[in-house]
Amino acid sequence: MRKRKKIDLDFEIDFLTNSIRNTVSGDSFRTEVLRLTKADLKQITRKNGWNFNWKTELDDNSKEVYKLTIVDNC
Repeated sequence: MRKRKKIDLDFEIDFLTNSIRNTVSGDSFRTEVLRLTKADLKQITRKNGWNFNWKTELDDNSKEVYKLTIVDNC
């Protein structure tokens, strides 16, 4: 069995809601969960601050990859 690499995350989940909450302003935004598409990969890159290889996950056919988005966020 292949040994898994430990990945430290730089965020904390302190409560569950049906929304994303801005911790500075307290504003809350309705969210939806959608399947990630290849077209989404253009926006979620290391240059944009992501420290995660979404393409590797999306290319793995044994997995389904989803994204959490703000409703009506254009």
